[in-house]
Amino acid sequence: MPIMIHLDQMMSKKKMSLNELSDKVGITLSNLSIIKNQKAKAIRLSTLDAICRALDCQPGDILEFKEL
Repeated sequence: MPIMIHLDQMMSKKKMSLNELSDKVGITLSNLSIIKNQKAKAIRLSTLDAICRALDCQPGDILEFKEL
């Protein structure tokens, strides 16, 4: 997949656990885990917005396009 998700790295930088992020964003642990582990096929902009607000970051800090 050419889109890489760096959610785990941003969470580590902000010293935030998956449980804490789940509480702040209002997304289930299982859905956040799917995103974090690169298993998501899509992500809603509202979800990305909530994650960026909780982690105080930009979408480009979480998402990266890589040529295959």
